[in-house]
Amino acid sequence: MQKTTEIVATVSLVTPPTCIPITVVIPTRNEARHLARCLEAIRRFSEVYVVDSQSTDSTVEVARAFGAKVVQFHYHGGWPKKRQWALDSLSFENDWVLLLDADEVLTPDLTVEIEEAIGDSKFVGHWVFLQINFLGRELRFGGNGFWKLSLFRRGKGHFECRLKDQDQSMSDIEVHEHVVVDGRVGKLRHALPHHNVESLARYLTKHNEYSNWEARVLLQATGQGEELPPTLFGNQAQRRRWLKKSFFGLPGSPILFFLYKYILRLGFLDGAPGLIYCALQSTHFFQIKAKMYELKYSARSAT
Repeated sequence: MQKTTEIVATVSLVTPPTCIPITVVIPTRNEARHLARCLEAIRRFSEVYVVDSQSTDSTVEVARAFGAKVVQFHYHGGWPKKRQWALDSLSFENDWVLLLDADEVLTPDLTVEIEEAIGDSKFVGHWVFLQINFLGRELRFGGNGFWKLSLFRRGKGHFECRLKDQDQSMSDIEVHEHVVVDGRVGKLRHALPHHNVESLARYLTKHNEYSNWEARVLLQATGQGEELPPTLFGNQAQRRRWLKKSFFGLPGSPILFFLYKYILRLGFLDGAPGLIYCALQSTHFFQIKAKMYELKYSARSAT
């Protein structure tokens, strides 16, 4: 009898982890293959929305099995797209929002850091570094990782609108629009792993949609709304944007882009996955240029 009492007393000392008062928003479309891994890593977050685009696999069932709130987004073109629509339309129970993709998986260290970060009243948002894992390998070279403003106070952040005249051929989700916040922003130390477990066929299909959008964005003379200005002396997103706009006019720029990433940024040190990723990125670059040429040709033919 005494032994049983001691066991009960020991168990009662174990305190379950507290919920983290953050609303997580995850956009999906046929993401059942890896959604469970993403949701398993955020069990401590008090509210999770899965914003789905009429998935035909078991995405919705997986989301509900983890207790996520599932809402359907029906895109008919224009603005806003999926994540901004969620920020505008859904009722959140928390003051902080974390935007995740289904193939991003929070580590325990990053989870703890996020929990601590929202307690600092000096900041209204935080940059998170996205670490690319491609074909089973973490890409450490090639300049392939980048910073995302994924964590911010509700009502303090929104996506820039770079192109209002969009259609369903350009994807229903924000492609390279960035979150803009009103206030001071910090940087988290721990990286957010992005695991690409899709087939290369689906990767190419998605980037075909992305290149439709980007060709239109780069052809327009000026932005159509609030937009981060491209500048060499801004944040990483602004520098990348400035380099892309400056680089696109050069002859053979997709080849130069590949040599820059694979040779100068040491992408070859990531082995075969590094070669494939750099080549696909350069091919995407070429697709954008080709579609820009097609759009200009179509415009001339119509006059």
